[in-house]
Amino acid sequence: MTNSGTNAPNHHHFAIIVAGGSGSRMKSDVPKQFLLLNGKPILQHTLEQFLAVIPASRIILVLPARDQMIWSALCDQHNFHPSIQIVTGGATRFQSVRNGLAAIEVDEGLVAVHDGVRPFITPDIISTSFETAAQTGSAVTCVPVKDSVRVVEPDGSSKAVDRSLYRLIQTPQTFQLGLFRQAFKVEEQPFFTDCASVMEYSGFPITLIEGSYENIKITTPDDLRGR
Repeated sequence: MTNSGTNAPNHHHFAIIVAGGSGSRMKSDVPKQFLLLNGKPILQHTLEQFLAVIPASRIILVLPARDQMIWSALCDQHNFHPSIQIVTGGATRFQSVRNGLAAIEVDEGLVAVHDGVRPFITPDIISTSFETAAQTGSAVTCVPVKDSVRVVEPDGSSKAVDRSLYRLIQTPQTFQLGLFRQAFKVEEQPFFTDCASVMEYSGFPITLIEGSYENIKITTPDDLRGR
């Protein structure tokens, strides 16, 4: 394994924030990343956590073209004007991440990819992801499974499995840039659900780091109740 990110200085730490969701499951006409949480857009909360770790100039926000004017208006409304680069997303998450990756002009460093609708991420987890990826090549945030788990067989039957063997995957997912660029040269596959699956398909090992049960992805109205 190459070690292009080891001991990379902070100015070679980047983040790609992917914010391409719609509001359909939120029963809203407003894309979910723009809904208000404690008086601010969800996406603003997310970006502020990354701004506590790396400068705005190292953050790439990937947004659908249709949403960029809405975001600009929200930034004006909430007086939120960090110098974050905005990149137009693709038709799929894989394509959106690849577009964000193309906006990073350096060859070596580290890149964290994060869901725009995970606003409860902490600077500590972000920092740990960079530190771990610098040493191992990757850092994928996860939490242990709390509930009992059963596998459903093709015939409709099910069987219990040992939940201690499973992890729920979150973001950020952080990687050495050189390895990440190699991985994203592959042809997109239908089973690419996150960046870790792309890296694994390309032959790179995955290191897991501890996330937080609070670090939820906001997808339904229930996720915002009581927040």
